[in-house]
Amino acid sequence: MLKVFAFMTPVAFAASVFAQDSCQTYRLVYQTVYDQQQVTAYRIEAETVYDEQQQTTYRPIYETEMRERRYTVARPVTETSEREERYKVLRPVWETQVRDSSYDVVRQVAETAEREERYTVARQVLETQEREQRQIVRRQIIETAERDEFSTVCEPVTTYRTNYVDQGQFIETQSVNPGRVHTRLKWMPGACTVDPCSGASAYQHGGLAWVSQQGPATVTVGRAWQPNIVAQQIPQTSYVQKVVARKVPVQVARLVDEEVVQKVPVQVCRIVQEEQVRRVPVTTYRQVVERVQQQTPVQVCKMVEEEVVRRIPVTTCRMVTEERVEQVQVQVCKLAAVQQTVRIPRIVEKRVPVVYTQQVPRTVVMRVPLDPCGEVSSCCGGGAVVSAPIVSAPAVAPPAAPPLPNGTYQPAPTQKDSRVRQPAKDNGNANEAPALGPNEKVGPVDEEAEAKQRNDET
Repeated sequence: MLKVFAFMTPVAFAASVFAQDSCQTYRLVYQTVYDQQQVTAYRIEAETVYDEQQQTTYRPIYETEMRERRYTVARPVTETSEREERYKVLRPVWETQVRDSSYDVVRQVAETAEREERYTVARQVLETQEREQRQIVRRQIIETAERDEFSTVCEPVTTYRTNYVDQGQFIETQSVNPGRVHTRLKWMPGACTVDPCSGASAYQHGGLAWVSQQGPATVTVGRAWQPNIVAQQIPQTSYVQKVVARKVPVQVARLVDEEVVQKVPVQVCRIVQEEQVRRVPVTTYRQVVERVQQQTPVQVCKMVEEEVVRRIPVTTCRMVTEERVEQVQVQVCKLAAVQQTVRIPRIVEKRVPVVYTQQVPRTVVMRVPLDPCGEVSSCCGGGAVVSAPIVSAPAVAPPAAPPLPNGTYQPAPTQKDSRVRQPAKDNGNANEAPALGPNEKVGPVDEEAEAKQRNDET
Protein backbone atom coordinates (compact mmCIF):
# COMPACT_ATOMS: atom_id res chain seq x y z
CA MET A 1 0.00 0.00 0.00
CA LEU A 2 2.86 2.41 0.79
CA LYS A 3 4.57 1.67 -2.58
CA VAL A 4 1.36 2.45 -4.49
CA PHE A 5 0.91 5.77 -2.58
CA ALA A 6 4.57 6.77 -3.25
CA PHE A 7 4.12 6.04 -6.95
CA MET A 8 0.80 7.97 -7.28
CA THR A 9 2.07 11.13 -5.55
CA PRO A 10 4.56 12.31 -8.29
CA VAL A 11 2.03 11.34 -10.97
CA ALA A 12 -0.65 13.59 -9.42
CA PHE A 13 1.90 16.43 -8.97
CA ALA A 14 3.07 16.11 -12.60
CA ALA A 15 -0.51 16.31 -13.82
CA SER A 16 -0.86 19.78 -12.18
CA VAL A 17 2.46 21.14 -13.61
CA PHE A 18 2.69 19.77 -17.18
CA ALA A 19 0.12 20.09 -19.97
CA GLN A 20 -0.35 16.76 -21.71
CA ASP A 21 -1.73 15.91 -25.16
CA SER A 22 -2.71 12.48 -26.42
CA CYS A 23 0.84 11.73 -27.64
CA GLN A 24 3.09 14.60 -26.49
CA THR A 25 4.01 16.15 -23.09
CA TYR A 26 4.94 19.85 -22.78
CA ARG A 27 6.63 22.01 -20.13
CA LEU A 28 5.41 25.57 -19.46
CA VAL A 29 8.13 28.28 -19.74
CA TYR A 30 7.47 31.91 -18.66
CA GLN A 31 9.08 34.83 -20.51
CA THR A 32 8.75 38.61 -20.14
CA VAL A 33 8.09 40.73 -23.28
CA TYR A 34 8.37 44.56 -23.29
CA ASP A 35 5.91 46.64 -25.40
CA GLN A 36 6.61 50.24 -26.45
CA GLN A 37 4.02 52.75 -25.16
CA GLN A 38 3.89 56.53 -25.56
CA VAL A 39 3.04 58.66 -22.50
CA THR A 40 2.29 62.39 -22.47
CA ALA A 41 3.41 64.53 -19.50
CA TYR A 42 3.21 68.25 -18.91
CA ARG A 43 6.13 70.51 -18.01
CA ILE A 44 5.49 73.75 -16.15
CA GLU A 45 7.29 76.84 -17.53
CA ALA A 46 7.33 80.17 -15.72
CA GLU A 47 7.22 83.55 -17.54
CA THR A 48 7.60 86.99 -15.98
CA VAL A 49 5.02 89.66 -17.04
CA TYR A 50 5.30 93.34 -16.03
CA ASP A 51 2.18 95.44 -15.21
CA GLU A 52 2.36 99.26 -15.22
CA GLN A 53 0.80 101.00 -12.23
CA GLN A 54 0.56 104.65 -11.12
CA GLN A 55 2.10 105.19 -7.69
CA THR A 56 2.22 108.32 -5.52
CA THR A 57 5.29 108.93 -3.35
CA TYR A 58 5.99 111.76 -0.94
CA ARG A 59 9.34 113.64 -0.98
CA PRO A 60 10.40 115.49 2.21
CA ILE A 61 11.14 119.29 1.96
CA TYR A 62 12.87 120.99 4.95
CA GLU A 63 12.25 124.75 5.75
CA THR A 64 13.64 126.98 8.54
CA GLU A 65 11.30 129.30 10.51
CA MET A 66 11.47 131.38 13.75
CA ARG A 67 9.25 130.43 16.68
CA GLU A 68 8.61 132.24 20.00
CA ARG A 69 9.31 130.18 23.13
CA ARG A 70 8.00 131.29 26.55
CA TYR A 71 9.34 129.84 29.79
CA THR A 72 9.11 130.62 33.55
CA VAL A 73 12.17 131.37 35.80
CA ALA A 74 12.13 131.19 39.65
CA ARG A 75 14.16 133.97 41.49
CA PRO A 76 15.05 133.63 45.22
CA VAL A 77 14.12 136.52 47.72
CA THR A 78 15.74 136.48 51.23
CA GLU A 79 13.94 137.95 54.40
CA THR A 80 15.26 138.18 58.04
CA SER A 81 13.02 138.02 61.21
CA GLU A 82 13.26 137.11 64.97
CA ARG A 83 11.41 134.42 66.89
CA GLU A 84 11.09 133.70 70.66
CA GLU A 85 12.33 130.33 71.90
CA ARG A 86 11.48 129.00 75.40
CA TYR A 87 13.33 126.02 76.90
CA LYS A 88 13.74 124.45 80.41
CA VAL A 89 16.97 124.06 82.43
CA LEU A 90 17.57 121.59 85.33
CA ARG A 91 19.43 123.11 88.41
CA PRO A 92 20.96 120.76 91.11
CA VAL A 93 19.94 121.19 94.85
CA TRP A 94 21.85 119.19 97.60
CA GLU A 95 20.12 117.85 100.82
CA THR A 96 21.38 115.73 103.84
CA GLN A 97 19.31 112.59 104.77
CA VAL A 98 19.74 109.71 107.31
CA ARG A 99 19.64 106.20 105.79
CA ASP A 100 18.96 102.97 107.81
CA SER A 101 21.86 100.53 107.04
CA SER A 102 20.90 97.74 109.53
CA TYR A 103 21.90 94.16 108.51
CA ASP A 104 21.39 90.53 109.69
CA VAL A 105 24.19 88.20 110.94
CA VAL A 106 23.72 84.39 110.56
CA ARG A 107 25.50 82.15 113.16
CA GLN A 108 25.86 78.29 113.02
CA VAL A 109 24.91 76.27 116.22
CA ALA A 110 26.11 72.58 116.33
CA GLU A 111 23.90 69.79 117.92
CA THR A 112 24.99 66.09 118.41
CA ALA A 113 22.53 63.06 118.35
CA GLU A 114 22.56 59.20 117.71
CA ARG A 115 20.52 57.14 115.17
CA GLU A 116 20.03 53.42 114.34
CA GLU A 117 21.37 52.16 110.99
CA ARG A 118 20.22 48.74 109.62
CA TYR A 119 22.25 46.98 106.86
CA THR A 120 22.29 43.52 105.14
CA VAL A 121 25.33 41.14 105.19
CA ALA A 122 25.75 38.22 102.68
CA ARG A 123 27.14 34.92 104.23
CA GLN A 124 28.44 31.90 102.19
CA VAL A 125 26.98 28.39 102.84
CA LEU A 126 28.65 25.28 101.16
CA GLU A 127 26.44 22.24 100.15
CA THR A 128 27.24 18.93 98.35
CA GLN A 129 24.89 17.89 95.49
CA GLU A 130 24.87 15.23 92.73
CA ARG A 131 24.62 16.29 89.00
CA GLU A 132 23.88 14.11 85.97
CA GLN A 133 26.62 14.20 83.29
CA ARG A 134 25.54 13.07 79.81
CA GLN A 135 28.01 12.23 76.97
CA ILE A 136 27.68 10.81 73.45
CA VAL A 137 29.60 7.63 72.52
CA ARG A 138 29.91 6.50 68.85
CA ARG A 139 29.79 2.76 67.97
CA GLN A 140 30.86 1.43 64.50
CA ILE A 141 28.38 -0.74 62.45
CA ILE A 142 29.43 -2.40 59.12
CA GLU A 143 26.71 -2.84 56.40
CA THR A 144 26.63 -4.00 52.75
CA ALA A 145 25.13 -1.47 50.24
CA GLU A 146 24.92 -1.00 46.45
CA ARG A 147 26.67 1.94 44.68
CA ASP A 148 25.91 3.32 41.22
CA GLU A 149 28.97 3.17 38.91
CA PHE A 150 28.73 5.35 35.77
CA SER A 151 30.52 4.77 32.40
CA THR A 152 30.51 6.79 29.14
CA VAL A 153 29.40 5.25 25.78
CA CYS A 154 29.43 7.01 22.33
CA GLU A 155 26.26 6.73 20.21
CA PRO A 156 25.70 8.08 16.64
CA VAL A 157 23.18 10.96 16.32
CA THR A 158 21.97 12.48 13.00
CA THR A 159 21.21 16.23 12.96
CA TYR A 160 20.27 18.65 10.21
CA ARG A 161 22.26 21.84 9.51
CA THR A 162 20.63 24.82 7.81
CA ASN A 163 22.63 26.13 4.83
CA TYR A 164 21.64 29.50 3.34
CA VAL A 165 22.03 30.06 -0.45
CA ASP A 166 21.76 33.47 -2.11
CA GLN A 167 19.40 33.31 -5.14
CA GLY A 168 19.02 37.05 -5.62
CA GLN A 169 18.93 39.34 -8.70
CA PHE A 170 20.21 42.71 -9.89
CA ILE A 171 17.93 45.76 -9.53
CA GLU A 172 18.36 49.27 -10.90
CA THR A 173 17.73 52.37 -8.76
CA GLN A 174 17.59 56.01 -9.78
CA SER A 175 18.84 58.94 -7.68
CA VAL A 176 18.28 62.63 -8.45
CA ASN A 177 21.24 64.95 -7.70
CA PRO A 178 20.38 68.68 -7.38
CA GLY A 179 22.21 71.08 -9.68
CA ARG A 180 25.23 73.13 -8.58
CA VAL A 181 24.47 76.54 -7.09
CA HIS A 182 26.51 79.39 -8.67
CA THR A 183 26.44 83.17 -8.40
CA ARG A 184 25.94 85.42 -11.43
CA LEU A 185 25.03 89.00 -12.30
CA LYS A 186 21.34 89.59 -12.98
CA TRP A 187 19.37 92.69 -13.87
CA MET A 188 17.05 93.57 -10.97
CA PRO A 189 14.10 95.86 -11.89
CA GLY A 190 13.26 98.92 -9.85
CA ALA A 191 10.95 98.45 -6.89
CA CYS A 192 9.71 100.20 -3.75
CA THR A 193 11.60 99.37 -0.56
CA VAL A 194 10.89 100.19 3.10
CA ASP A 195 13.62 101.54 5.41
CA PRO A 196 13.70 99.16 8.46
CA CYS A 197 14.83 101.98 10.82
CA SER A 198 12.39 104.77 9.96
CA GLY A 199 9.65 102.75 8.20
CA ALA A 200 9.59 105.20 5.26
CA SER A 201 8.90 103.88 1.73
CA ALA A 202 11.35 104.82 -1.04
CA TYR A 203 11.84 103.81 -4.69
CA GLN A 204 15.03 101.89 -5.57
CA HIS A 205 16.20 102.07 -9.19
CA GLY A 206 16.92 98.91 -11.18
CA GLY A 207 20.45 97.64 -11.81
CA LEU A 208 22.80 94.65 -11.86
CA ALA A 209 23.02 92.55 -8.69
CA TRP A 210 24.68 89.27 -7.65
CA VAL A 211 22.08 86.48 -7.28
CA SER A 212 22.36 82.73 -6.54
CA GLN A 213 21.04 80.35 -9.22
CA GLN A 214 20.78 76.55 -9.11
CA GLY A 215 21.60 74.47 -12.20
CA PRO A 216 19.45 71.62 -13.58
CA ALA A 217 19.28 68.36 -11.65
CA THR A 218 20.90 65.16 -12.94
CA VAL A 219 19.51 61.61 -12.69
CA THR A 220 21.97 58.77 -11.91
CA VAL A 221 21.02 55.12 -12.50
CA GLY A 222 22.70 52.62 -10.16
CA ARG A 223 22.71 48.86 -10.37
CA ALA A 224 22.64 46.87 -7.12
CA TRP A 225 22.33 43.23 -6.18
CA GLN A 226 19.11 42.32 -4.31
CA PRO A 227 19.78 39.19 -2.22
CA ASN A 228 17.26 36.32 -1.85
CA ILE A 229 18.40 33.99 0.92
CA VAL A 230 17.00 30.41 0.65
CA ALA A 231 17.45 27.94 3.56
CA GLN A 232 18.48 24.32 2.84
CA GLN A 233 18.60 21.45 5.37
CA ILE A 234 21.84 19.34 5.19
CA PRO A 235 22.05 16.12 7.33
CA GLN A 236 25.19 15.40 9.36
CA THR A 237 26.05 12.53 11.74
CA SER A 238 27.94 13.02 15.01
CA TYR A 239 28.74 10.82 18.02
CA VAL A 240 27.26 11.81 21.37
CA GLN A 241 28.59 10.53 24.68
CA LYS A 242 26.00 8.76 26.87
CA VAL A 243 26.42 7.91 30.56
CA VAL A 244 25.43 4.29 31.58
CA ALA A 245 24.92 3.36 35.29
CA ARG A 246 25.32 -0.09 36.96
CA LYS A 247 24.95 -1.40 40.56
CA VAL A 248 28.13 -2.43 42.49
CA PRO A 249 28.05 -3.94 46.08
CA VAL A 250 30.11 -1.96 48.63
CA GLN A 251 30.98 -2.49 52.34
CA VAL A 252 29.93 0.61 54.29
CA ALA A 253 30.90 1.35 57.89
CA ARG A 254 28.71 3.80 59.80
CA LEU A 255 28.88 5.21 63.32
CA VAL A 256 25.88 5.08 65.72
CA ASP A 257 25.66 7.64 68.55
CA GLU A 258 24.70 6.38 72.08
CA GLU A 259 24.04 8.56 75.14
CA VAL A 260 25.72 7.60 78.53
CA VAL A 261 24.52 9.15 81.88
CA GLN A 262 26.82 9.41 84.98
CA LYS A 263 26.23 10.81 88.55
CA VAL A 264 28.94 13.37 89.57
CA PRO A 265 29.18 15.01 93.11
CA VAL A 266 29.39 18.84 92.98
CA GLN A 267 30.18 21.41 95.73
CA VAL A 268 27.59 24.27 95.61
CA CYS A 269 28.16 27.61 97.36
CA ARG A 270 24.95 29.38 98.45
CA ILE A 271 24.71 33.04 99.67
CA VAL A 272 22.44 33.72 102.75
CA GLN A 273 21.33 37.32 103.54
CA GLU A 274 21.39 38.50 107.25
CA GLU A 275 20.19 41.85 108.66
CA GLN A 276 22.32 43.69 111.36
CA VAL A 277 21.74 46.93 113.44
CA ARG A 278 24.35 49.52 114.55
CA ARG A 279 24.19 53.01 116.25
CA VAL A 280 25.87 55.95 114.43
CA PRO A 281 26.53 59.47 116.06
CA VAL A 282 25.21 62.40 113.91
CA THR A 283 26.12 66.14 114.24
CA THR A 284 23.48 68.69 113.06
CA TYR A 285 24.13 72.41 112.45
CA ARG A 286 21.30 74.94 113.04
CA GLN A 287 21.38 78.59 111.77
CA VAL A 288 20.58 81.48 114.17
CA VAL A 289 19.85 84.99 112.71
CA GLU A 290 20.85 88.19 114.73
CA ARG A 291 19.89 91.83 113.70
CA VAL A 292 22.61 94.60 113.83
CA GLN A 293 21.26 98.23 113.88
CA GLN A 294 23.19 100.96 111.88
CA GLN A 295 22.20 104.61 110.83
CA THR A 296 24.22 106.45 108.05
CA PRO A 297 23.93 110.19 106.91
CA VAL A 298 23.74 110.55 103.05
CA GLN A 299 24.00 113.66 100.75
CA VAL A 300 21.13 113.63 98.15
CA CYS A 301 21.08 115.79 94.97
CA LYS A 302 17.71 116.88 93.50
CA MET A 303 17.25 118.53 90.07
CA VAL A 304 14.96 121.62 90.05
CA GLU A 305 13.41 122.63 86.66
CA GLU A 306 13.55 126.37 85.53
CA GLU A 307 12.17 127.99 82.30
CA VAL A 308 14.50 130.27 80.19
CA VAL A 309 13.44 132.58 77.25
CA ARG A 310 15.78 133.70 74.37
CA ARG A 311 15.33 135.43 70.93
CA ILE A 312 16.79 133.79 67.77
CA PRO A 313 17.19 135.57 64.34
CA VAL A 314 15.62 133.55 61.43
CA THR A 315 16.41 134.00 57.65
CA THR A 316 13.63 132.97 55.19
CA CYS A 317 14.15 132.41 51.42
CA ARG A 318 11.11 132.45 49.08
CA MET A 319 11.01 131.91 45.29
CA VAL A 320 9.44 134.53 42.97
CA THR A 321 8.51 133.33 39.41
CA GLU A 322 9.10 135.49 36.28
CA GLU A 323 8.08 134.81 32.65
CA ARG A 324 10.65 135.24 29.80
CA VAL A 325 10.35 135.15 25.97
CA GLU A 326 13.05 134.15 23.37
CA GLN A 327 13.19 133.46 19.58
CA VAL A 328 14.22 129.92 18.42
CA GLN A 329 15.02 128.65 14.89
CA VAL A 330 13.07 125.42 13.99
CA GLN A 331 13.39 123.17 10.88
CA VAL A 332 9.97 122.05 9.52
CA CYS A 333 9.60 118.97 7.25
CA LYS A 334 6.85 119.07 4.61
CA LEU A 335 5.92 116.17 2.29
CA ALA A 336 5.47 116.89 -1.46
CA ALA A 337 3.45 114.39 -3.57
CA VAL A 338 5.22 112.94 -6.65
CA GLN A 339 3.35 110.86 -9.30
CA GLN A 340 5.34 108.11 -11.11
CA THR A 341 4.71 104.96 -13.15
CA VAL A 342 6.02 101.67 -11.66
CA ARG A 343 6.35 98.28 -13.42
CA ILE A 344 5.29 95.42 -11.09
CA PRO A 345 6.48 91.94 -12.11
CA ARG A 346 4.29 88.81 -11.77
CA ILE A 347 4.95 85.20 -12.75
CA VAL A 348 2.61 83.37 -15.17
CA GLU A 349 2.80 79.57 -15.39
CA LYS A 350 1.97 77.53 -18.50
CA ARG A 351 2.02 73.79 -19.20
CA VAL A 352 3.96 72.42 -22.20
CA PRO A 353 3.15 68.82 -23.28
CA VAL A 354 6.13 66.40 -23.46
CA VAL A 355 5.75 63.00 -25.19
CA TYR A 356 8.14 60.13 -24.28
CA THR A 357 8.21 56.38 -24.87
CA GLN A 358 8.36 53.77 -22.13
CA GLN A 359 8.50 49.97 -22.05
CA VAL A 360 5.60 48.07 -20.44
CA PRO A 361 6.38 44.46 -19.39
CA ARG A 362 3.97 41.53 -19.86
CA THR A 363 4.42 37.80 -19.19
CA VAL A 364 4.10 35.17 -21.97
CA VAL A 365 3.79 31.44 -21.25
CA MET A 366 5.48 29.12 -23.85
CA ARG A 367 5.29 25.31 -24.18
CA VAL A 368 8.43 23.14 -24.56
CA PRO A 369 7.91 19.50 -25.73
CA LEU A 370 9.28 16.73 -23.47
CA ASP A 371 10.15 13.08 -24.22
CA PRO A 372 8.66 10.17 -22.19
CA CYS A 373 11.63 10.33 -19.76
CA GLY A 374 10.82 13.94 -18.79
CA GLU A 375 13.79 15.44 -20.78
CA VAL A 376 13.56 18.10 -23.49
CA SER A 377 12.81 16.46 -26.82
CA SER A 378 15.84 16.45 -29.22
CA CYS A 379 13.58 16.77 -32.24
CA CYS A 380 12.90 20.42 -31.37
CA GLY A 381 16.48 21.65 -31.51
CA GLY A 382 17.68 20.94 -27.97
CA GLY A 383 14.92 22.64 -25.96
CA ALA A 384 13.83 25.50 -28.29
CA VAL A 385 10.29 26.80 -27.89
CA VAL A 386 8.15 25.26 -30.63
CA SER A 387 4.67 26.53 -29.88
CA ALA A 388 3.02 29.95 -29.78
CA PRO A 389 2.21 31.75 -26.51
CA ILE A 390 -0.84 30.35 -24.74
CA VAL A 391 -1.19 32.83 -21.83
CA SER A 392 -0.42 36.58 -21.79
CA ALA A 393 -0.56 38.72 -18.68
CA PRO A 394 -2.21 42.15 -19.12
CA ALA A 395 0.14 45.14 -19.36
CA VAL A 396 0.28 47.30 -16.24
CA ALA A 397 0.49 51.04 -16.82
CA PRO A 398 3.36 52.63 -14.89
CA PRO A 399 2.68 55.43 -12.41
CA ALA A 400 2.81 59.02 -13.61
CA ALA A 401 6.20 60.68 -13.44
CA PRO A 402 6.49 62.98 -10.36
CA PRO A 403 7.37 66.68 -10.91
CA LEU A 404 10.91 67.84 -10.23
CA PRO A 405 11.68 70.60 -7.64
CA ASN A 406 12.02 73.27 -10.42
CA GLY A 407 8.43 72.58 -11.66
CA THR A 408 9.25 70.37 -14.71
CA TYR A 409 8.24 66.73 -15.32
CA GLN A 410 10.89 64.05 -15.84
CA PRO A 411 9.91 61.15 -18.17
CA ALA A 412 9.39 57.86 -16.36
CA PRO A 413 12.41 55.52 -16.57
CA THR A 414 12.13 52.49 -18.85
CA GLN A 415 12.01 49.20 -17.04
CA LYS A 416 14.81 46.86 -18.03
CA ASP A 417 14.85 43.10 -17.62
CA SER A 418 16.88 42.71 -14.41
CA ARG A 419 15.31 39.45 -13.37
CA VAL A 420 17.14 36.16 -12.65
CA ARG A 421 15.92 33.33 -14.80
CA GLN A 422 15.29 30.27 -12.67
CA PRO A 423 14.97 26.81 -14.17
CA ALA A 424 11.41 25.43 -14.06
CA LYS A 425 10.71 22.86 -11.38
CA ASP A 426 10.49 19.27 -12.59
CA ASN A 427 8.18 16.66 -11.15
CA GLY A 428 10.87 13.97 -11.21
CA ASN A 429 14.11 13.82 -9.28
CA ALA A 430 14.68 17.00 -7.20
CA ASN A 431 18.49 16.80 -7.58
CA GLU A 432 18.39 16.67 -11.38
CA ALA A 433 18.65 20.10 -13.09
CA PRO A 434 15.81 20.75 -15.60
CA ALA A 435 16.69 21.06 -19.26
CA LEU A 436 17.10 24.54 -20.80
CA GLY A 437 17.02 25.66 -24.42
CA PRO A 438 20.14 26.65 -26.38
CA ASN A 439 19.32 30.36 -25.99
CA GLU A 440 18.48 30.18 -22.25
CA LYS A 441 20.81 30.56 -19.28
CA VAL A 442 20.59 30.67 -15.49
CA GLY A 443 21.59 33.83 -13.57
CA PRO A 444 21.43 37.64 -14.13
CA VAL A 445 20.46 38.68 -17.69
CA ASP A 446 22.62 41.15 -19.66
CA GLU A 447 20.08 43.72 -20.93
CA GLU A 448 22.46 45.41 -23.42
CA ALA A 449 23.37 42.09 -25.12
CA GLU A 450 19.69 41.08 -25.40
CA ALA A 451 18.73 44.48 -26.86
CA LYS A 452 21.54 44.20 -29.44
CA GLN A 453 20.39 40.67 -30.35
CA ARG A 454 16.76 41.81 -30.81
CA ASN A 455 17.90 44.68 -33.07
CA ASP A 456 19.95 42.22 -35.19
CA GLU A 457 16.94 39.90 -35.53
CA THR A 458 14.72 42.81 -36.53
